[in-house]
Amino acid sequence: MYLNPLGIVSNMPDSGAASAAPKEVRSSPLPSMFARYRDGFVSHMKGSVPGYDTSAGHDGSLDGLYHMLSYHLGWSDSSGRPVDGEGSQGKALRPTLCLFACESLGGNWSQARPAASALEMVHNFSLVHDDIQDGDLERRHQPTVWSLWGQSQALVSGNALRSVADQTALELAELGVPTSKALKATQILTNACLEMIQGQCLDLSFERRLDIGPTDYLDMVSRKTGSLISCALQMGALVATDDASPIRFYGEAGQYLGLAFQVRDDVLGIWGDESTTGKAAGNDILRRKKSFPVVYALETCTSAARQRLFEIYNREDLTEQDVADVMMVLEEVGAESYSQRTAEERASLALEQVRKISLETWAFHEFEELVSFLAIRHY
Repeated sequence: MYLNPLGIVSNMPDSGAASAAPKEVRSSPLPSMFARYRDGFVSHMKGSVPGYDTSAGHDGSLDGLYHMLSYHLGWSDSSGRPVDGEGSQGKALRPTLCLFACESLGGNWSQARPAASALEMVHNFSLVHDDIQDGDLERRHQPTVWSLWGQSQALVSGNALRSVADQTALELAELGVPTSKALKATQILTNACLEMIQGQCLDLSFERRLDIGPTDYLDMVSRKTGSLISCALQMGALVATDDASPIRFYGEAGQYLGLAFQVRDDVLGIWGDESTTGKAAGNDILRRKKSFPVVYALETCTSAARQRLFEIYNREDLTEQDVADVMMVLEEVGAESYSQRTAEERASLALEQVRKISLETWAFHEFEELVSFLAIRHY
């Protein structure tokens, strides 16, 4: 039996005889739904990226647009050689949610693969650009695209991923999805992408401001992170059903889930284990990032501590002592525990929205498992 770390009591209405859960594909440290869909959407992605041919091999050169794409997506190393394993491919949360939402509503999840692939491409386009804007040299335990090929080339590769995503989403019609739905799904994705970019612009502006409150921060996160997660669930549901209610409830759940995901990410960005997260502990402080724990501290700490934070975050470069001082203020106001509670509260709200959908037992329990994982994950 699955034990929910959030302490959420299910109270899910009895939907009659439960159907068997979909067959497990392979074991994984991630919740069970991740393993079930990965091979299906990754193979579709590889077929959708122009110039990528798993049978053709690579010449080992460090140039070429599609080499950069396959490297960032975790399909090849920096020399162009194909790689096995998922360590550099990320969790694939958004495509997984898309395919799960489709199957949970009785749809054929393989028909939703173009939507899932397009989501992952849009997400990765944003990561390539984020790494440039943040100056990050490493992602997923390997050098970032811009650190190998330069900023200009990385910008181009990110733009290419965004363009390929549009083409890929329209492939829904080729898999039997009505054209009207394929166009609607593409519209949902485009709107979510715009919201995500708005959120990124807000996040960048926050780096130069010290008047941000937790409410401001969560509004930014609802755009930067929540929009694409909400989009994933909506697109998957749209492929499966004509009923607007589950599409809406899944969309609202995705917004809350995005908040939970990002706030937990902010906790890991300060207190996470570097060997697990792939980023140095305190990295967000060194970058003077106004993550949720810092924003909370700015609002709740003493005037003297706030002045010290102002001084630190107005500097161009931070010292080890600066980081230690920030950590001390965060500890004094209980920022880690407050942030974690916030993540878990938003996760609970996501689950409440999904309770409004008439799901079979296996589907609700899998979503419950996912929600709990995202709120307490270590990477």
